[in-house]
Amino acid sequence: MEQLQHITEAVSSFLWGWPMIILLLGTHLFLTIRLRFPQRKIFTAIRLSIQKDHDSEGDVSQFGALATSLAATIGTGNIIGVATAVAFGGPGAVLWCWITGVLGISTKYAEGLLAIKYRVKTENGQMLGGPMYALERGLKMKWLGILFCVFTAIAAFGIGNTVQANSITMLVNETLGISVHITGVIIALAVALVILFGVKGIAKVCTALVPFMAVFYILGCIYILIINAPYLKESLHLIVSSAFTSRAAGGGFIGTTVMMAARFGIARGLFSNESGLGSAPIVAAAAQTRNPVRQALVSSTGTFWDTVVICALTGLVLVSSIIAYPDIDYTHGGALTKAAFSKIPMIGTTILTVGIFTFAFSTILGWSYYAEKAVEYLGGKRWIKFYRIIWIIAIYLGSVMNLTLVWNIADSMNALMAIPNLLSLLLLSGIAVKETRKYLWEGRLDENADPEDL
Repeated sequence: MEQLQHITEAVSSFLWGWPMIILLLGTHLFLTIRLRFPQRKIFTAIRLSIQKDHDSEGDVSQFGALATSLAATIGTGNIIGVATAVAFGGPGAVLWCWITGVLGISTKYAEGLLAIKYRVKTENGQMLGGPMYALERGLKMKWLGILFCVFTAIAAFGIGNTVQANSITMLVNETLGISVHITGVIIALAVALVILFGVKGIAKVCTALVPFMAVFYILGCIYILIINAPYLKESLHLIVSSAFTSRAAGGGFIGTTVMMAARFGIARGLFSNESGLGSAPIVAAAAQTRNPVRQALVSSTGTFWDTVVICALTGLVLVSSIIAYPDIDYTHGGALTKAAFSKIPMIGTTILTVGIFTFAFSTILGWSYYAEKAVEYLGGKRWIKFYRIIWIIAIYLGSVMNLTLVWNIADSMNALMAIPNLLSLLLLSGIAVKETRKYLWEGRLDENADPEDL
């Protein structure tokens, strides 16, 4: 097992070297400039996210699609993932994670647009879409769409399954003393009951769960920051300065380099908000929307809430807590998170427990849908039931796996999954510009899309 950990860590480090960092941030920056900073429309996007396009084709509402996407993205990456980035990359990783989120809004926008543009309608009226369809129909590169789905089906067991189950069972075991085996079985059964109802069932659960868990966690973080208020100025200075300068060992943090801060910050940023990963557009394609740009704007809010708000709050909580309480073990992500929240009397552990449980459980639900659509693209519906069985078994197995190994595998699969998606975004950016000009820049956002445009 130790040798396997070394191998997966080496592979993850290779995949998340400078080439991937440049490709990911380069795509974010390129799309931000070419699409004229869609971040400017974030408040319009938030308004659209709570509206319904009743007469439009689609399987779920725009908010239902967003909630499912948020359910998949707001997970342990927001809590344990940020802590892991701080532990290995130093406080500067928080800023790199945040920058990835701000720029990633443009990428998530483009992903949502192409998902609607190239989606297909099945014989029974269901909508299917995502990077695989953009690659096949937009670029005539079905082989690359197949590769994307293969990577997605595998990656789902990491980012969307075992990592989440592991986080829940470990926390429940440490806080309540319940066996990881018992918790693993309970989670597996609960997920099985939801995913049997397909995307509509998943969307209903996520629509109810996501707002509650997000508000609960944000309020908890704000409370902790109020307690740590005397250390916030120093925390912000440390986060910014450490992002661009190497830091020697001592002073409450291990020695880190700019490369380490960037690598772990960007990797956790992608793991958290999934901008550029290609997962969110799979469910965005099922949304009821008048035109591609409306759903593109709605999709972009997912990255805003996930990284620009929640990850930033988590990072500030962790760094300020390390400064406020020098006895905290900051060298291990899970221990750092638990220690930071446990310093808050009465409610700290409760906030963390409820936050991780709801975040991780909803992520398992969202990623089950992504994985199923990838499997359906590869082999049709006949394989979905078989895949669901494996998915449920993997939840239990993930509950008792080593977390370090799981994180390394998840990071590696994320990188392999992102490459074909980023390629489609870059090569089809002209289409994204054309649609954006037609509906957004020319003020036609409320118009229905022309059938020939889809």
